[in-house]
Amino acid sequence: MSTWIKESDPILNMDIEGLARTVSAFTRTTSEADAIASDVRDAIAVGCLDSTGEGDGNVATLIVPHDLAFEREVRGAVLPVPSSPSGALSPQDEGVRTFLEGCAEALRRPGAKPAIYAAGAATLSRSGNFEKVGKIAAACGAKLYCESLFTRLDRGVGAPHASRLPYFPQDAVRELSKYDVVLIVDAKKPVAMFGYEKGPVDLIPLPEESVWEIDRGFDVDAAIDLLYREVGAERIRPGVNCRGVFVTSERRPPKPTRPDAKLTASAMCSSIARHQPAGCIIVDESLTSGTNYYEASKGCPAFSHLFQTGGAIGIGPPLALGCAVACPHRRVINIQADGSGLYSVQALWSQAKENADVVTIVCANGRYNILNLELEKQKVTSSSHARNLTSLDNPPVGWAKIAEGFGVKASIATTVEEFDASLAEALGRSGPSLIEARLG
Repeated sequence: MSTWIKESDPILNMDIEGLARTVSAFTRTTSEADAIASDVRDAIAVGCLDSTGEGDGNVATLIVPHDLAFEREVRGAVLPVPSSPSGALSPQDEGVRTFLEGCAEALRRPGAKPAIYAAGAATLSRSGNFEKVGKIAAACGAKLYCESLFTRLDRGVGAPHASRLPYFPQDAVRELSKYDVVLIVDAKKPVAMFGYEKGPVDLIPLPEESVWEIDRGFDVDAAIDLLYREVGAERIRPGVNCRGVFVTSERRPPKPTRPDAKLTASAMCSSIARHQPAGCIIVDESLTSGTNYYEASKGCPAFSHLFQTGGAIGIGPPLALGCAVACPHRRVINIQADGSGLYSVQALWSQAKENADVVTIVCANGRYNILNLELEKQKVTSSSHARNLTSLDNPPVGWAKIAEGFGVKASIATTVEEFDASLAEALGRSGPSLIEARLG
C-alpha cells in the first residue's frame, strides 16, 4: 500500500507490522526510499546472521510501501552486513564468559543430574551447533531433549538423537523432575500449551539458580562454541565415548510380517522410515497419527525434520511446497493429518503447478483426533455434539479425488502392502504425489 493513501484508511488497510511481529525476530516498515538500503541490510543481518547469507537465521520482515519502489531520485548504496546480530551478548564480554563458565561448572558438578533442552540454531547441522550440543551432553553425562513441537531438527545417522519433551504438561514435568540442573539453548522455557485446570504451567520443576539459559539475546553460535570447549567436549568421539547420544549406524524398521494386514498409524510410520531417501526433508504435521515416527526414523540416513508451527495447524502442504522450491535437489515427504490438511489443501494445486517433488501422505483417520484428546483433558467426553464437531466422516473426505482434481497423482492405501507399494512408486517418480492412507 502507498504511504499517501494509508491515512485515508482504505478497505485493505491493516496492521501488517503487528501481524508480522508475531512470527518475526525483525519487523520494520521503510519510511522513505533513501532508507531502503539500510533497512534491507538490517533485515539481512537478523535474517541470515552472517555476511555470507549462510547463517541459520531468523524470520525478518521488511515492509516497503508500494510508492517507495517507484521513486527515481534515490541514493543507492552497498552496505556491509554485520557478522553477528547487533547487540548480541558475546563470550568476549567478561560477564558472558563468567556466566558460561558457571554453566559449565554446574553441568560437570560431581553427582549432578543434568539435562539439556535445545531448539532453534542449536539443533541444526549446517553450523555445526547440533554436533557440539550433542558432544556437550555426552561430555557432561546430560540427557538431551528437544521441544515437543520443534521447528526443525537435523536428524539421523551422524547426528545426536534428542528425546522429545512430552506434549502433555504432567508428563513433561515428570520427565524433567529427574534432573537437578537444566541448560536451555536457543529455546524458551517450556510451559504448558493450554491452561489445564489444576495442571502445571511451568514444566521445569527447579529453582531459578538451577536453570541456565542461552537464549536469543546471546550470540548463540559463539556461546555454544565456548561451552563446548569449557566442558572438554572436543574429546567426544561418536560411537566411541558419546554415551549413546549420537546415532552412528543406519537402522531402519524391519519389513512387516503381515503385509496384508490393515494399515495402522504405527505401520505407516515404520513404512515411511523404511523408504525415506537419504537427505530428504520430512514435513511432519501428522499429529496423533505420527506418534511413532520420531523413534522409528532414529536410524535413518541424515535428513531434516520440520514440525508444525506451535499449536497452529495447516502448515504442512504449503511448507512442503516451500521446501521443494528452496531445495529442489532434496525429496520432500509431507506426513499430513487429514483435519489439518483441510486448512491449506489448495497448496496441492501449487505443487502441481511447480511440479514440486513432494509426496503427501494423508493420515486419513476421519477425525480431528488431537482435539478429541484435548476434549478428554477438559473432561468433555460424553457430548455427541462435541464428537460430531471433530468428525470428518460425515461426509467422508475423498483425498485422492481432491488431489487428482488439483492435478496431483494420487492413490489409496488400506493395507500395509498397498501403502508400501504406493510410497515406493511415489518416491520413484518426479513431481507431486499424494497417498490417502486410510488408517484402521
